[in-house]
Amino acid sequence: MTTEGKLLVHFGEERVSVYRSQGGELKVLKNERLAFEGSRTREALAGSVGEFCAGLTEFNAIVDNKTTRLHATGAFQQLSQPEADALVNSVYVDTGLYFNIVGPELERFYLETGMSACGSDDMLEGLIRREFRKAVVCGSFQQSLGYIEDTIACLRKNGTEVLSPQSTRIKPETAGTDFILFEYQDLLKNDRDTWRHKYMHMDAFRQADAVVVCNPGGHVGKGTLFELGFLAALSKRVIFTEEPQGVSVSFPCEVGLGA
Repeated sequence: MTTEGKLLVHFGEERVSVYRSQGGELKVLKNERLAFEGSRTREALAGSVGEFCAGLTEFNAIVDNKTTRLHATGAFQQLSQPEADALVNSVYVDTGLYFNIVGPELERFYLETGMSACGSDDMLEGLIRREFRKAVVCGSFQQSLGYIEDTIACLRKNGTEVLSPQSTRIKPETAGTDFILFEYQDLLKNDRDTWRHKYMHMDAFRQADAVVVCNPGGHVGKGTLFELGFLAALSKRVIFTEEPQGVSVSFPCEVGLGA
């Protein structure tokens, strides 16, 4: 599930930096002065980002949401949520890439992690060491529990707190049913109570840095499709473990774990 050799691009206040991430190390490929003023229109910002991304084929023959990660700070953090959403959507339509606007708090976390690990004040040095503080993992618990457990183990190994599911040990009496419950969850009061459990899982999306969707073979189930609508409303970063199949409307996301 983890892919090495990704291109990482950081759109900062006055420059854009391109790196290759390989074996937990960063190699700087390019630094270009390119100022992004907060007063610029969304169309102009999207155009500048798209133009820069078009040149990334200099470093990779294929530039897509599996091989390339875009991260933005500086002026981009000053955008209102509707402006940020519109920019993310425009960049996705133009390039097929997810434009990840890193919030100030998460940026500070990356900076502190990088400084502690290697004495670097480069945000990307922290990001490749611990990309997520908190995450939620989604997928079919009935059909792909082992796969989900492996993904959770991978995240926790890298220091990520998995908010939901908190445990994957199934309540024996719900095994093999259409709605399994884990050991930390109380039993259903009635059929309608499935919604309460579903909502508690989705409510954890709000606190997560990203939501990881486990979709072995690319399959995305109906329950996960329902959750994706909730994620879109929250403007949350979504990462599929494999290229999604059967999704009628493509949307800004990334594929594959590993910075």
